[in-house]
Amino acid sequence: MSSGSRFRVLRALLADPMGALGLGLVLLFVAMALFAPWVAPADPIRLNVVEKFQPPSLAHLAGTDQLGRDLLSRIIFGARTALSIALTSVGLAGLGGLILGMIAGFGPRWLDAVLVLMFDSMSSLPMIMFALAVITIVGPGTGTLILVVVLVSIPAYARLIRAQTLSLVGADFIVAERAMGASSARILFRHLLPNVIGPLVILLSMDVPVVIMLEAGLSYLNLGVRPPTPSWGNILYDGYTSIRSAPYMVLIAGFPLVLSTLGFTFLGEGLRDALDPKLKRGEQ
Repeated sequence: MSSGSRFRVLRALLADPMGALGLGLVLLFVAMALFAPWVAPADPIRLNVVEKFQPPSLAHLAGTDQLGRDLLSRIIFGARTALSIALTSVGLAGLGGLILGMIAGFGPRWLDAVLVLMFDSMSSLPMIMFALAVITIVGPGTGTLILVVVLVSIPAYARLIRAQTLSLVGADFIVAERAMGASSARILFRHLLPNVIGPLVILLSMDVPVVIMLEAGLSYLNLGVRPPTPSWGNILYDGYTSIRSAPYMVLIAGFPLVLSTLGFTFLGEGLRDALDPKLKRGEQ
């Protein structure tokens, strides 16, 4: 994508109120994750049981948990945990889906049939059930979560790229390139890749909140990120177990989950509208 095209997409995204809001929320959480050590008011894992269950105040803007840890600091560092897992796993899955999808769409038919069979077999596995099975065998942890998301997500991305590639291989400009003796590598990377990457980026941005919720849900069940590493799911679980003593913990833990989901969803819809105006909301 040229710099002019990128500028046009950014301008269209900012012109859409929902897209601009989504971009702002995403940038906010990315900034929280990147600069967590500098913006967090306290050490997120430092215990101070004397100050446990302190309600929000000037000393602790979001209060403290059952061990006296500063909740705002844990929320900020939890953004780093959530985004690192979500962006890493979705990025790896997107790269794998891009490679396999282009091979399936551009390669020989027998290879396409084998890959499609593999995609269908992997797509039949529900993400939650597959995650629980892998975690039971391998054990909980960040690496396990990333592995599960990559394996489960690759088929959907690969099928999307395959469909986009198949729709383009017979286009006039591809036929003309073949007639002029262009190599397969040139056709793939110079002509097909720029035309199939847009829909993939849209799907990736919309899947990030799914992974964030999956990480939070598994951490809530003590099957994800292990304490004392800050995680929104762990904070939510602590709030649930202490809901009678500190009901504010549940609200504070759920707030970033809601905002991050809205942010990435609005950003994905804004990118969809900017990259393909024909698909704008409300248009047929």
